Amino acid sequence: MSETGFGIDVGGSGIKGARVDLATGEFIGERIKIATPKPATPQAIAGVVAEIIAEAAWEGPVGIALPSVIRGQIALSAANIDPAWIGTDVKDLFHAHLGGRETAVLNDADAAGIAEATFGHPSAREGAVILLTLGTGIGSAFLVDGNLFPNTELGHLIVDGKEAEHRASAAAKENGDLSWKAWARQLSRVLNEYERLFSPSAFILGGGISRKHDKWVPLLEVETAVVPAELRNRAGIVGAAMAVAKHVAP
Repeated sequence: MSETGFGIDVGGSGIKGARVDLATGEFIGERIKIATPKPATPQAIAGVVAEIIAEAAWEGPVGIALPSVIRGQIALSAANIDPAWIGTDVKDLFHAHLGGRETAVLNDADAAGIAEATFGHPSAREGAVILLTLGTGIGSAFLVDGNLFPNTELGHLIVDGKEAEHRASAAAKENGDLSWKAWARQLSRVLNEYERLFSPSAFILGGGISRKHDKWVPLLEVETAVVPAELRNRAGIVGAAMAVAKHVAP
């Protein structure tokens, strides 16, 4: 595996890319971020990905984390991106926009899970762990002793009559102008349901909001251990870079 890779993380509000030191999980140089186009169609997003790679002057393989279920390099869902993604052959799409270079496309939370299991908190490598990314929605990754079970979509599970991510994502906090206490109460309801269904040994919670974990993790009312993700919002980029370097493509 090459010592340097390049990852792209496609989000509902921004598309981010960076060189990654694959031995340490650290960025090499600055992260590049461009606002997600509206509408976030396959062609529009692929164009922004090409723009980021050109700005970085990167000529090697590229890993891309996408908010979609990816199976056989076909997008089967579209969370916070345009529905036109559903059924898109992502390998063909990005090959056409990126000069035919090698790519690997995977679900964004799965990319975060791969990164956290390799470079993050030790609990990500022990037992049955659920990693959640709290952002525009809620992404999920199942890890068993550090190994990924791909394409889980716990953010869309119905909790008390409402999708989990509409109840407890970072966007739900912001859009509802919720206090930390009120939001922690909603997140606890979601985690309690995940506990009931899956009995994990730990929850690892990431996304940008995990930078302020001291404000809300102590307010959670759950029996399972809750650990802030160590890579936070770097994880998607790092995991995407790892996926293409290791030739992992679901």
